[in-house]
Amino acid sequence: MKKNIDQNIKKWSEKSCDIPEREYSFDSVSGNKVDLAYFPDHVSKDYLDSIGMPGEYPYTRSIHSNLYRGRLWTMRQFAGFGSPSETNQRFKYLLSQGQNGLSVAFDMPTLMGYDCNHNLSKGEVGHCGVSISTIEDMEILFKDIDLSQISVSMTINGPAVILFAFYIGVALNNNIDISNLRGTLQNDILKEYIAQKEWIHPPNPSMRIIVDLFEFCSKKMKKYNPVSVSGYHIREAGSSASEELAFTLKNGFTYLEHCIERGMDVDVIAPKISFFFNAHMDFFEEIAKYRAARRIWAKELKNKYKSKNERSMKLRFHTQTAGFSLTAQQPENNITRTSIQALSAVLGGTQSLHTNSMDETLALPSEKAAEIALRTQQILAFETGVANVVDPLGGSWYIEKLTNQIESVAYEIFDEIDNLGGVIDCIESGYFQNRIANSSIDYQKKVDSKQRIIVGVNEFKKDDEKIDIPILKIRQEVEKEQINRLESLKNKRDDKVLEEKLNLITNACSTKENLIPLIIDAARNFASLGEIVEAMKKEFGEWTENVNI
Repeated sequence: MKKNIDQNIKKWSEKSCDIPEREYSFDSVSGNKVDLAYFPDHVSKDYLDSIGMPGEYPYTRSIHSNLYRGRLWTMRQFAGFGSPSETNQRFKYLLSQGQNGLSVAFDMPTLMGYDCNHNLSKGEVGHCGVSISTIEDMEILFKDIDLSQISVSMTINGPAVILFAFYIGVALNNNIDISNLRGTLQNDILKEYIAQKEWIHPPNPSMRIIVDLFEFCSKKMKKYNPVSVSGYHIREAGSSASEELAFTLKNGFTYLEHCIERGMDVDVIAPKISFFFNAHMDFFEEIAKYRAARRIWAKELKNKYKSKNERSMKLRFHTQTAGFSLTAQQPENNITRTSIQALSAVLGGTQSLHTNSMDETLALPSEKAAEIALRTQQILAFETGVANVVDPLGGSWYIEKLTNQIESVAYEIFDEIDNLGGVIDCIESGYFQNRIANSSIDYQKKVDSKQRIIVGVNEFKKDDEKIDIPILKIRQEVEKEQINRLESLKNKRDDKVLEEKLNLITNACSTKENLIPLIIDAARNFASLGEIVEAMKKEFGEWTENVNI
């Protein structure tokens, strides 16, 4: 047995030597040589089956053999506020400071599918993200930014396909080959019904739209991820780490199954599914969660879905530090919290990372706070040595035990969901909502009783605390400016052509025709977000939750 294990390690080492590394010193600060990865002196077959080699099935240790020695994670700070032009300036600033990917935050009207001039948009335009109502707004958002050269993530839910259409339209208008576009659309409608509550249409029509998008991207945009399955919001709603993992992966399997039912190949679709996890405060539990996620995904793709492509089995994920953990009290302490959470994500092998700013419980991030958050990632990447070794905590008795525990609980939850009829049936029955509510209540009881200490909140408090950090304020004029731009656009477009384009969308909603080209066409003919939503509502309707919690 030991001979076989030694041969596996030797084979892995030889293969890894051929993989290019960044031009950087991977020695310790004291000059000691640091190996790419480390292994136990005595291992069993169980080791290879459950932990294995970095970059090899079941990918517990990493999906890449040399991980960050080859390429650092993408530093993708979430940004968006006020007008498209103001957010464009923030994007350019972050890029000038070393950020290497964009992540767009939209305001609440946009997230809910309302134009900036809708009655329900009053007072909310530009306040929790950027206001986008038309392709013209999207063109301003990405002005002087080459979309062919940078990965763009968009956090959008119910109207995701419409914002995607605006993005594609901007690329086409600038003569960019859309097959070269890289990025991710959050577009995870299942987690909306489970946790975040920003939906438009009922579950089944929403799933049809997402499958349409998978079909479109698999043919025309092979570098683009049409869905980022989000555990982040499930955790923010109050779930445990195991629930976050189980619900998120089950949602991912559900998207996969719907695409397979459409006739798509598992090895075409699975590599286009990415994930988005929360980095919470329990340092070791979070690391174990990421390792368990990779192993479960790999095992299920290989054994249940019969994948033959290694890329399908490699779970890729973005991480954001926990907004839930940020405190309005003593906000500077949030820098420390975020640093620890970011470290867990890096040690857990994330491919992309957002670090929250210290002021986000008080307002959208100021430029200074956003810079500190980005510098947190850069310090981790270049000063700490944590990027020099693949899975440095692998083999820890504690980490391996936690990884196994989280995996075991996740499978128990999978069985519960299957026994109740699957994800959509569980949404309609309130299973997810009730389970999250119970976990949230349990956590809050521990905080209230001081079984769990939150520094500055229930212990180590400061009386008459003065908040002494800059706070970003959204200009009052933003809403009026956005409405004026929208009205100006409506005055110069061809209403007859627009009506035809919107009718085509409505009619196609009752057929099996792929909606994506029609929505892109309408967007390029200056249909607004709200107009396209209304065209789809005529056939799909709206969703009303009916759950007793």
